[in-house]
Amino acid sequence: MDKLVTKKLPANSEGIKQAAAILRAGGLVSFPTETVYGLGADASNGRAVAAIYAAKGRPSFNPLIVHLPDLAAARSFAEFDDLSLKLAQAFWPGPLTLVLPLKAVGDLSDLVTAGLSSVGLRVPAHPLAHALLKEFGGPVAAPSANPSGQISPTTVDHVLDGLSGKIDAVVDGGSCPVGLESTIALSDGVRVAILRDGGVTREQIEACLGQPVMDAEQTDTPQSPGQLASHYAPSAKVRLNAQARHGNELLLGFGPECAEADLNLSPAGDLIEAAANLFGYLRRMDELAQLRGVGTIAISPVPMTGLGAAINDRLRRAAAPRG
Repeated sequence: MDKLVTKKLPANSEGIKQAAAILRAGGLVSFPTETVYGLGADASNGRAVAAIYAAKGRPSFNPLIVHLPDLAAARSFAEFDDLSLKLAQAFWPGPLTLVLPLKAVGDLSDLVTAGLSSVGLRVPAHPLAHALLKEFGGPVAAPSANPSGQISPTTVDHVLDGLSGKIDAVVDGGSCPVGLESTIALSDGVRVAILRDGGVTREQIEACLGQPVMDAEQTDTPQSPGQLASHYAPSAKVRLNAQARHGNELLLGFGPECAEADLNLSPAGDLIEAAANLFGYLRRMDELAQLRGVGTIAISPVPMTGLGAAINDRLRRAAAPRG
C-alpha cells in the first residue's frame, strides 16, 4: 500500500474528533485500550477492514474483534445467552472478548467475521478507546497495532516502530495498563470455554459464573473464529487458478482479463478491493450455483503478492475437501 504520513493525535477531544473523522473516511487509526494498542477501522467498511490486513501484513483473514462503547451497542450486533450476558455485565468494560452468534440485521463487513455466523465483541475500559468509540458511533474492528507475528504494542512508540507510514494516525494515550491481550470466551448456553487466556483470569470467570470453565478442546461448542480448517466452504466444489470456465461452471474472476466472469473480485486487479469482496462474493457465487444447479465454482488466479497471500489462503480453505 502507498506510504502514508502517520499523524500522532493528542489525547484530548480534538484528537478524538480527528481520529473518528479518519475512521469515517475509511482510514486506519491506532488507539490505546487497557490491554494493548489496537489498529482500528470501520467494521462496516470492507475496504477499510482489508486495509488492516495490508498494513499488518497479516497472513490470513482471521476474524477480527469488534470494539463497541457499551453492552447496548453490542446487543445490536450479536445474540447473548444468559451466561454471555452475565459475563458482559461483570467484566465490560474490560479485557474480555465474547464470541457470540451474529445477528442477521447487523451491518458488519464479511471480512470482519471471515464469513462466519459468529463475531467476537469487546467493550474496552480505556477512557480514550471509549471516547473514540462514542465519537465514531459505530463498530470498530481492531486487532493489535503491530506487524503480524511481532510483539503486541503497549506504547505509541511501539506502534510507530512497526506501522509508521502504513496507517493514518495513532492516538497518543501513553502506556497500556494491562499489557496483555483480552481473554476470549465462548458460551454454548450451558458451559463457557476459554479460547484464549488474557486480561480476565479463568478464576475470575469461574467465580462470576459459579461453575468451572472449559478449555476449547474440552467443549462441544464450536471453536473460535479463525480456528476452523475452512472458514467459508461453499456447497459447490471450488476449482482454483482457473484460466477459463469448463462446461457450465460458474467463474469468479479477478482482474481486467475476466470480462466473462459471473462476478469479479476486482475488475481493476486491486487486491484490497478483492479482499473486501471475498467472503460476500463466495456466498453470492454459492447461491447462484444452487439456483442454476451448477456443481463447480471456478476461480481465476489471484497473485500471491501483498494481500493476495491471504486471499489465496482463504480460497484454498474454501476448496479443501469436506468430509
